[in-house]
Amino acid sequence: MQFPQGFLWGTATASFQIEGYTQADGRGESIWDRYCATPGKIVNGDTGDPACESYVRYPEDIALMQELGLNAYRFSLAWPRIIPDGDGAINPRGLDYYSRLVDALLEAGIRPFATLYHWDLPQALMDRGGWGNRATIDAFARYAEAAVSHLGDRVKDWMTFNEPWCVSFIGHYIGRHAPGLQDHRLAIQVSHNLHVAHGRGMQIIRQCSPGGRGGIVLNMEASYPMMDTEADHRAAELNHQQFNRWFLDPVVGRGYPPAAWESYQGELPDVEPGDMELIDQGLDFLGLNYYSRKVLHDPSGGEGPILHRRDENNVTVRDWEIYPQGMYDLLAWLHRDYPEIPEIYITENGMARDDVVGADGQVHDPERIEFLKQHFAAAHAAIQDGVPVRGYFVWSLMDNFEWAFGTSSRFGVTYTDFETQQRIVKDSGRWYAQVARANAIPD
Repeated sequence: MQFPQGFLWGTATASFQIEGYTQADGRGESIWDRYCATPGKIVNGDTGDPACESYVRYPEDIALMQELGLNAYRFSLAWPRIIPDGDGAINPRGLDYYSRLVDALLEAGIRPFATLYHWDLPQALMDRGGWGNRATIDAFARYAEAAVSHLGDRVKDWMTFNEPWCVSFIGHYIGRHAPGLQDHRLAIQVSHNLHVAHGRGMQIIRQCSPGGRGGIVLNMEASYPMMDTEADHRAAELNHQQFNRWFLDPVVGRGYPPAAWESYQGELPDVEPGDMELIDQGLDFLGLNYYSRKVLHDPSGGEGPILHRRDENNVTVRDWEIYPQGMYDLLAWLHRDYPEIPEIYITENGMARDDVVGADGQVHDPERIEFLKQHFAAAHAAIQDGVPVRGYFVWSLMDNFEWAFGTSSRFGVTYTDFETQQRIVKDSGRWYAQVARANAIPD
């Protein structure tokens, strides 16, 4: 399965998950530093320090990318490194770090894709209401301008936000991510404020990065009815609107989807005049994070023929069903229903395993190889059907700090020994290197 010429093969990471050195060189506290310090929030009491120590080991990590034959790298900037208190003085040492990282990537022939916000809000802003406070939108715009102005001469691919659904609903309603709140009305308001901040960010990217391109990264799950009943079809459509379209439709100028809007009656966000126009800046590309699907069932609708059933025997250690067809179905839907989106990147896709180093000193992960092979094939089929998929970023370059799961959940194609910081390329990493170098899926 040959991929188009110029297709990008990369890996993705995020600042808090890999950098460590959370108090180095003037970095301020983030909401994840505070959340990790709260007993019982993170598996095994892990924190973002030392993580993978990429703050000092980034040359080693770039050499690893070269060893894997990768030609693109998606990373995120830590807002607290650049503006430690969120909206005060700019920290030149933070900007210098990312400048060195970008220069080293370019020197290695690796195209940088930078995410402005991958969840590490400065705690000082959270103390003033965080994303529930519209003043944070202005603070984000100032941070974005500082970052893009400094790096935009070399970084041409920018993403405003990573997974705003997670920021809004896991962080502010489910409470399993920082800041750990459980307020549904607030979560909906946060989602709207993130949209407005995205619009501001897109304007800044286009102003401050000559020839630069801007997009957003959305986690999406394909939604399917369990039974062929009206109630199950309606449940699947509502989940699709709340999870996928609520975050996509406004950024392409379509407003909020009707069924989701109706479902939030009584908790609707405060929308100020001009917000929807500001949110709609168009997209130069869309980043799609795909891990699994959701099968919906509403028992009040009675019984009907089974259309979809979750396969309980085909799941990862995170209990996520492995369903590559869902990636194809989402890509086909995006291409069919959103022709205004010119390019799509798979910005995250990967599998968690309980990886261990074997007696031979290697890490054998055949299930991950099979997982990636099936999902690469789904992306290839979508490309064959005309979907403009331009690149694929596997999550992740290496095992890292996986949020509430700490270091217990391993997604990397490279093994990280968190005691010694040794990196060991897994079998899946070697296999991925074959794919990247051949620009094709090996038989």
